Amino acid sequence: MATTDRRKTSAAIQLLTARKVQAAGEGDHSDGGGLVLRVRGKSVAWVFRYTAPSGSRREMGLGVCFRGSTAQAGDSITSARRRAAEYRDQLGAGQDPMVVRDERRAAAAEAEAARKAEKTRVHWTLARSSRDYHERVIEPTKTAKHGAQWISSLENHIPAALWHKPIGEIEAPELLEALQSIKPHERARRMSASARPLETVQRIRQRLDAVFEDAIFHKRCTVNPAAALRRKMRESMPRKDAGQFAALPFREAPGFMARLRAMEGTAARCLEFAVLTASRTSEALGARWAELDLDAGTWLVPAERMKASGKDKAESHLVYLSPRALAIVRAQVGSHASIVFPSIVKADSEMSNMAMLAVLDRMGERSRTTVHGLC
Repeated sequence: MATTDRRKTSAAIQLLTARKVQAAGEGDHSDGGGLVLRVRGKSVAWVFRYTAPSGSRREMGLGVCFRGSTAQAGDSITSARRRAAEYRDQLGAGQDPMVVRDERRAAAAEAEAARKAEKTRVHWTLARSSRDYHERVIEPTKTAKHGAQWISSLENHIPAALWHKPIGEIEAPELLEALQSIKPHERARRMSASARPLETVQRIRQRLDAVFEDAIFHKRCTVNPAAALRRKMRESMPRKDAGQFAALPFREAPGFMARLRAMEGTAARCLEFAVLTASRTSEALGARWAELDLDAGTWLVPAERMKASGKDKAESHLVYLSPRALAIVRAQVGSHASIVFPSIVKADSEMSNMAMLAVLDRMGERSRTTVHGLC
């Protein structure tokens, strides 16, 4: 008797056949047990009707019914019955199938978000974030030389383990330790009695600050450890000496200039020109013919090649050339189409600042002064 009842129940539940599904017209067609085939014009879909544990009547869509062939209709009804049976089991356990479905979707979305976040966390290292910022922000707005120096200062001074670490995992203490470990360049030792190249460290911190701020904006990390280092760096690192750049006593300047004038070579002329115009090394090295008015005896250094202090905006600077300074640039006419003091080593390029240091070497003065100290 029990077996007969189960067969009746099973038969009562599975009321539709594949052919009936194919032939079903407009309206709702019950398969039993809450499963319904709903036909609305060209729309054919499965629906599960049930009474929730709360007592409210509900309907859940089970998806489109494909019935282009008998095989398609058979597969569709089998899949719908399987899902309906699962929902009936949930109801038997006191669960609302719609609530269970929404909870599963939320859990799946959360797991996918966590997977993507982990992938992003691992992908965006300090190195990748720095190079990405450099490509988007620094390269389009700075000179090629400055852009190259910007990224190389990070690549050369940040330890490899930290450089390739996910940016979201970097903490302020390890970043401070990395900056404190930077060793001075040999030229920095001659320029200053300080054991650490303070300006280089400060510059790197500022660049890291920009990288972390950008990473926060793009949701690659949540904190900026570089910003937290400002005070700690002031506490742990030596103050910059007011007389950091060595310079000759002013009484020796006339004799030095006479010796310099007697030297041959473009680098000597560039150094002499820089001293006579009190210009920075980069300004003299980068001098262009387009900036000079030989008839008026003036040199207009454009704003983009001027250094601004603090938050001040750089402005163009007009220099009135002395007779000797004007004679120097006139003698350079024809050396290059655009560069006043071109390199003799690399074609179509300005000299490096090492050329001026080489002049000081030849004069035997490099241990007593710097180019910056002279100019």
